[in-house]
Amino acid sequence: YSSAASDVYKRQAVDNEDFEYARDKVMMGAERKSLLISDEEKETTAYHEVGHALVAASIEEVDPVHKVSIIPRGRALGVTMLLPEEDRHSHNRRALLGQITMAMGGRAAEQLVFNRFTTGASDDLKKATELARKMVCQWGMSEKLGPLTYAEDAGHVFLGRDLQQHKEFSNESMRMIDEEVLEILNSSYDRAKTILITYRKALESLAKTLLEKETIDGESVLQVMQEFAPKTDK
Repeated sequence: YSSAASDVYKRQAVDNEDFEYARDKVMMGAERKSLLISDEEKETTAYHEVGHALVAASIEEVDPVHKVSIIPRGRALGVTMLLPEEDRHSHNRRALLGQITMAMGGRAAEQLVFNRFTTGASDDLKKATELARKMVCQWGMSEKLGPLTYAEDAGHVFLGRDLQQHKEFSNESMRMIDEEVLEILNSSYDRAKTILITYRKALESLAKTLLEKETIDGESVLQVMQEFAPKTDK
């Protein structure tokens, strides 16, 4: 048997590195090392991905960080990979808010370090918005709207014009939905930014390492966080 990684490294047998290579390719897409990226884009991507990683590692309800990479894969210039410790078939509100906060970590890092935003966060914002809207419209996780679903079924949440076509949903309800979704997104973004301000030195250190090595593991993230953890008064 010979995997792509085995062919590259001229090995006679498959080892853990081959499985790691195959899993990453399936989950994150094939590496695009030939893609030409400017130094500015590479630096922004490094801080963006470390932002995700630090926020994820700071929130107990978020799965552990497995790997952070700025090697382009698919359409992404970088990736932060999490590995669940166990199968989960449902999520509570805290865990969902943790996922949204983690998604906001990249954009928050860009603002904190460069005071600008890039299109690199577009997919993060899309996922965060979809999750927040499901919390409000589908899973009844809004205190203002209560345990009422605004979804026709598990696969479709009414949005904009679709909501207007269902007369049982008033304009006031739609306004409240938008306000609740925006509140979740804004508060999650503020939470992510606060975490990164707290771990600003770790952010700088990890981004520098990532620029040099292109890939770092989750254990390295935790070690640097511990090294630069804010001191507390005893």
